[in-house]
Amino acid sequence: MPELPEVETIARGVDARVKGQRILDAWFSSLPQTFKTPPRRQAKALAGREILAVRRMGKHIVCDLGPKSPEERDRVISRSAGAKATLPDAQWIVHLGMTGSLLATTPKAPVAPHTHARLRLTSGMELRFVDPRRFGRLEFRALDRSPAFEPKGAEPLKISPAAFVQLFRGRQLSIKAALLNQWLLSGIGNIYADESLFRAGIRPDRRAGQLTRAELGRLREALRQVLRQAIRLGGSSVSDYVDANGDDGFFQFEHRVYQRTGQPCVSCSTPIRRIELAGRGTHYCPRCQK
Repeated sequence: MPELPEVETIARGVDARVKGQRILDAWFSSLPQTFKTPPRRQAKALAGREILAVRRMGKHIVCDLGPKSPEERDRVISRSAGAKATLPDAQWIVHLGMTGSLLATTPKAPVAPHTHARLRLTSGMELRFVDPRRFGRLEFRALDRSPAFEPKGAEPLKISPAAFVQLFRGRQLSIKAALLNQWLLSGIGNIYADESLFRAGIRPDRRAGQLTRAELGRLREALRQVLRQAIRLGGSSVSDYVDANGDDGFFQFEHRVYQRTGQPCVSCSTPIRRIELAGRGTHYCPRCQK
């Protein structure tokens, strides 16, 4: 499943390509898909709207949308107390699921199998949602009827040291399971939990509530460093992940423990072990991580 760095990479790429463009029309597949908003309603609601910005929130991609008509736009501006920029009055929310991708491409590009949405834009480009396993979700929100989307957990790149420590206080679950809990931290998945715990020197099966303040400080810093490096390298392409242009990421070449079972640790040469935690394959070095 695409995690925070992959979703951030896609959101930045899509934003750079489609920001400021208007949606001419939208097509949705008739195949079974976990649409949170019915396809016909999405198609009708999206047509005519300007894409104001595309950003990541947790593991979600949020497209902020402007009003459909100049009259509606003027009303939105007047409500924003004379703001220079149009405020969003709707959102299109994309969750990539296990194998989803959001591509900004030309209409001449071959349509990939398992394409479930195509948004045609004023520039001639298309925004396409592809999802082979159909675990992704697409949702439209009119902000005059529904609240703006907010992830449930804290943002890993912004959380303060004190808030990070408080997040795990008294928790009996393993630190690996805690990192994967989207109600605690938004955007962390298997890859970056394993890689961050290795860099922090912490065993993944230790109870979260028993970690010291110093250990949690190391983990927070390791997590931030890993996520930022992965974003710089365009994410990890270990399965179906590609960026908004259809290109692979490169952080998989920097993995120190993830999917390296039996290979020598890059620090001490001890073979990397794999165990099951929270229903997920978990990789660690038994010597470097305590």
